[in-house]
Amino acid sequence: MNEELKLSIEKLVYGGDGLAHADGNTVFVPYVLPGEKVRAASKSRKKKLIWAELVEVSSPAKERGKARCPHFQKCGGCHYQHIPAAEQLRLKKEILRETLARLGGVSWEGGIEEHSAEPYGYRNRAQWAVRSGMPRALGYFLPESSTILPIDECPVLSPRLSETFAQLQNMARSGTLPAGIREIEAFADSADEKIALNVAFEKFPKPAAELASIFREALPRIESLLLLDQKKNRFELTGPGFLLHEAGGHKYRVSHLSFFQVNRFLVEDLLKTVTADARGALALDLYSGVGFFTLPLAGTFQKVVSVDANLAATRDLQANAELAGVTITAHNEHAEEFLKKTQEKPNFVVLDPPRSGLGVEAAGRLAELGAKEIVYLSCDPSTLARDLAVLTGSQRKPKEIIGPRVRYEIAQMHLFDLFPQTFHIETLVRLRRAP
Repeated sequence: MNEELKLSIEKLVYGGDGLAHADGNTVFVPYVLPGEKVRAASKSRKKKLIWAELVEVSSPAKERGKARCPHFQKCGGCHYQHIPAAEQLRLKKEILRETLARLGGVSWEGGIEEHSAEPYGYRNRAQWAVRSGMPRALGYFLPESSTILPIDECPVLSPRLSETFAQLQNMARSGTLPAGIREIEAFADSADEKIALNVAFEKFPKPAAELASIFREALPRIESLLLLDQKKNRFELTGPGFLLHEAGGHKYRVSHLSFFQVNRFLVEDLLKTVTADARGALALDLYSGVGFFTLPLAGTFQKVVSVDANLAATRDLQANAELAGVTITAHNEHAEEFLKKTQEKPNFVVLDPPRSGLGVEAAGRLAELGAKEIVYLSCDPSTLARDLAVLTGSQRKPKEIIGPRVRYEIAQMHLFDLFPQTFHIETLVRLRRAP
């Protein structure tokens, strides 16, 4: 296609693009700001929708700033480095309100409390692909592509991750990085001192012990190392198999295949906001992971039930509960399956699902439990809109759901900027059972 378009950007939409109209078509173009006039080149089309590449900003918005990273607009990992942090937050709140209203019929006129911290150096976990061609190098996949863009720096990484990346990149370029690696994932502990590595090989080129020695000699901060031979589907572990994170006075064991919050600056704030004033007889923690919310809730509820489908995370949760000296009931299964059969009647529910959200049927079943309060932590406003439509009654419940109708009202809405420089929006919605 590559048709040149002259556009006036009307607003930003979820996904990182700006929206404009041209000749009866709706056009999406990245790396822009509302009010800007730009030149763009169309790259794909579906009916009256056009996706375009930015060619030139002919009339920039007064808010436009200079990107910190030399790879911005190339690697695709960041979407908003041209926007100051405070303006990113303001725009994200606009996008959140519009998405909830358009997709879920959920109109929230109340305030959205902002939670933000340092906009760079925040990530405690990252994945890098390995380019096997010469010169070898680590980098990120280009958007919607299998092409790897080698990088020299990534300013959203924590200092320890940045150091680790530089060491690995030096290994790649000097020829000391073992052959056959497809991907490396690194994560740091809460003190940003120790590192755990997951290294995926197409197949091991040398004995696992020899490979481990190569990494440990080059990266002395490695606490735990997990190597994967994909051809044989075989894991080799050296080290304890986990890192320790601390938050809210609690210690969390996080193993190689478990999830923990990625923004190291907002962990404490998130924990306190979710569990604030929560107490009673029974709490339910859905998508509980390693027990980030379970442990503090165990101190204020008589009983806590946690549910997660990740076996590694469930094992971490049980170890963390034992370390904390608390008793919890853990279910290693999908939350949707748990909700179909549970007879529990919680006073308080917290859920932190993946981007796919809870789902219409599961949201209906959650409502039928009748908890006084639900705290929903969402990483995707579109699936949040769908689920809130069910919980607040703006959408009819599925026919499969029977029982007394329970409806919730939104009491609070918070936006946690866990991923500055990106379009991602983390929303915390506190729901209370309607009278």
